Amino acid sequence: MTVKEKRGRRRYVAFSVDERLNKTDLITRLRSVVPEPPYVVQCGGGFAIVRCAPNETDGVIDSMRTADPASASLMTSGTLKALRSKVPGLAG
Repeated sequence: MTVKEKRGRRRYVAFSVDERLNKTDLITRLRSVVPEPPYVVQCGGGFAIVRCAPNETDGVIDSMRTADPASASLMTSGTLKALRSKVPGLAG
């Protein structure tokens, strides 16, 4: 049995966000928008990565737009490695 069969598939969505926004502030803003916010993998330096289920990507993008009006979705991927390699600035 593979890990995906146990926990399900995941999607990682990269966003450009306000430069001053950090992970704690983003989580706080997302909690004010949705009762159970998606998991924030990283946030800083004008970029953020949020993890969600494949069927939740549109909802996550809408929640991010509400939480940070300056945010824009850059790319969605099934792996962090691919996301970080294709979007400059996400290396950390």
